[in-house]
Amino acid sequence: MAFFGTRGSARNRGGAAGFRFFLYALVSIVLMVLDQRLDWLERIRYGLQAITYPVETALNSPVTAWRWIKSDFAARDALEAENQRLRTRVRDLEIRSLRLEAVEAENAALIGLKKALPPVAERWLPADIVNIQFGGLRQRILVDRGARNGVFRNQVVLDDYGVVGQTMHVGPWSAEVLLITDPDHDLPVQIERTGYRTIAVGTGDPQAIALPYLPANADIRVGDVLVTSGLGGVFPSGYPVARVTHVHPGAVQPLARVQAVPFAHLETDREVTLLWFRQSSPAAPLKENGGQLTSGVPAAQPLPAPKPSTPAPMCTPASGGPAPARPAAPAQLPGAHAAVKPKASSPPGGPRKP
Repeated sequence: MAFFGTRGSARNRGGAAGFRFFLYALVSIVLMVLDQRLDWLERIRYGLQAITYPVETALNSPVTAWRWIKSDFAARDALEAENQRLRTRVRDLEIRSLRLEAVEAENAALIGLKKALPPVAERWLPADIVNIQFGGLRQRILVDRGARNGVFRNQVVLDDYGVVGQTMHVGPWSAEVLLITDPDHDLPVQIERTGYRTIAVGTGDPQAIALPYLPANADIRVGDVLVTSGLGGVFPSGYPVARVTHVHPGAVQPLARVQAVPFAHLETDREVTLLWFRQSSPAAPLKENGGQLTSGVPAAQPLPAPKPSTPAPMCTPASGGPAPARPAAPAQLPGAHAAVKPKASSPPGGPRKP
């Protein structure tokens, strides 16, 4: 019984499997026809994709988020490193540009200083200004050159526009310069138009110097140029000092009130020039000590006096020709006595009788 029951069950399972195959085949054919004609499967696929996408996104979110965070941090680190490198390069380029501009400005200033030197200058030394003192009673600057560089007291200091001043206190590595606008500074100057010499005195204002010793009737005008006169033994002659801006001749006072603006840019200069002069040059300033010059030209000797010219000999006139006129005797000066010929003295014993 059991055997036959088993065979029947197998036969029933085989029939059910064939029916299911037929049913699946029929459903497949129907679906293919419907998909071909009505495009239903695409709609079903679209809906299933819309349903399954959030699930897929949720399942892949941790991995995707980790990769995104990792790549974001890596990109951020790379960007920060690149930005830092670019910032460093930009800063280096800016510093280099500033240095180049400073070097160009320094070269231009040195070229200007060299061109502005008088021909009497033998050597020159540029110096940087490291400190300034602009007050009512002190007009001074400090430069970074001293005795170790050959700087000495009362040395001429110029810029590429005019006279700045002279050294006052000299140390080993620095020197204090007394400006021409300092109240304690006196500068012998000359009016270029007329040649009149006077003294320029500092006023305590870096934009003005005064000429307090000019008489009220002095020939000076607004716009006249003041140059060094070469006196005083410090500055050479002919170097520009200032331009006259104010002339007020005193109607009552015997002296005129005259002010001038220095050519030197005392408030904006960054570099100045220290000068050494050729002592053999005629334009070099000469110093005196007790009324006597400390240097001179010992080879200079007086020139010999010119010899008197000899008169040409007179020609003898030919025979029959007129005799040349003799020069007239010089007229007798008034009050002079004529020369009297002395008479012959008589022999002793009286005159001799014939």
